[in-house]
Amino acid sequence: MNSKDDLADWLHDHVFDESSETAERSTRLVMWITAAMMVLEITAGWLYNSMSLLADGWHMSSHALAIGLSAMAYVTARTYAKDPRFAFGTWKIEVLAGFASALFLVGVAITMVIGSLERLIAPEAIQYQEAMVVGVLGLAVNIVCALILGRAHHHDHGPGHGHPHAHEHGAQGAHGHHDLNLKSAYLHVVADAFTSVLAILALAGGWLFGWSWLDPLMGIIGAVLVALWAKDLLIETGKVLLDREMDHPVVAEIKDVVEADTQSQVADLHVWRVGKKVYACALTVVTRDRALTPAVVRERLAVHEEIIHSTIEIHQRP
Repeated sequence: MNSKDDLADWLHDHVFDESSETAERSTRLVMWITAAMMVLEITAGWLYNSMSLLADGWHMSSHALAIGLSAMAYVTARTYAKDPRFAFGTWKIEVLAGFASALFLVGVAITMVIGSLERLIAPEAIQYQEAMVVGVLGLAVNIVCALILGRAHHHDHGPGHGHPHAHEHGAQGAHGHHDLNLKSAYLHVVADAFTSVLAILALAGGWLFGWSWLDPLMGIIGAVLVALWAKDLLIETGKVLLDREMDHPVVAEIKDVVEADTQSQVADLHVWRVGKKVYACALTVVTRDRALTPAVVRERLAVHEEIIHSTIEIHQRP
């Protein structure tokens, strides 16, 4: 056997987390539905002079773009999955799309506040009945889109998906196992639905009681809540993009199994996520155990199946 054959036994790809086809199809479908509803709401808001509908429609345009970005991220990650230029695979393309979607949500919140303040200062007449019809239709569409993405999320976390035997780590671990790209698309749809509910309530209050101020006020309330959702998504995706995982329970678990023999200590450790549920690590071990080798350390790490790539350096103490 030549040296190339020997080397082949050690080679492996870096596709640690494959994209969900169901999530990709669902996100693409929701993008087209959202775009169609966006056109309808903007047109109706302009015709019927409703700030709630205009705000809902314009921020839906940002949602359509952001959801389209999520769909494109799945395609891009799949297309470049085997590209050797990506040291640890292309999964973070999806996370990057989720981060960009969160920024879109921040922009949506800002435009909603500006538009609503303008209407509070200079109110205009609203055709309430016509605007409410479009608002109810928008809410129905958002509910359908949420169900589509919710089903994709359930499929992605169903039995047999990914690494079924990987250890869980309580609330923090489960929280980090979401498809953040799918979550960002879902959050945009939920924000749409919530804004539609506020628009309907505002239009009903104006129609029944003459509370014209309620329409822009609901726009401001919706903007605040959308901004809060955006902040949470920015934190989640930002942690992954910046490899801020050293407070995750898996870090302590790695130290525990490596130092179990009482003769070894982890002198340096770096852990980062390379998929929704999987991690890579690089560690330096200082030991008095002459029998300790990288292979032995990998055997100890094997109890945690979420550690799928490790680089190990061992220094013997005198």
